[in-house]
Amino acid sequence: MKAQARHILVKTAAEAEQLKQRIAKGEAFDVLAKKFSTCPSGKRGGDLGEVRPGQMVGAIDQVIFKKALREIHGPIKSKFGYHLVQVFYRD
Repeated sequence: MKAQARHILVKTAAEAEQLKQRIAKGEAFDVLAKKFSTCPSGKRGGDLGEVRPGQMVGAIDQVIFKKALREIHGPIKSKFGYHLVQVFYRD
């Protein structure tokens, strides 16, 4: 199984929630990822590319392989901080 997803990683749940609200109001996920994400993927608009089960930390893996497609999920806490995750497809 594989999936294609993108995410935004920030330090606090409040920051993640603020960004989620901005996306809901129409701001572009990739633009916000480039500006605010602390993950190297932020430079690519948060694009994680194709991932397989076990490649990401557990909490993110669960979202990528079990939650609804195209929705913004989060904030999700991991040892790295708080994530917003969007999954495009899985097969």
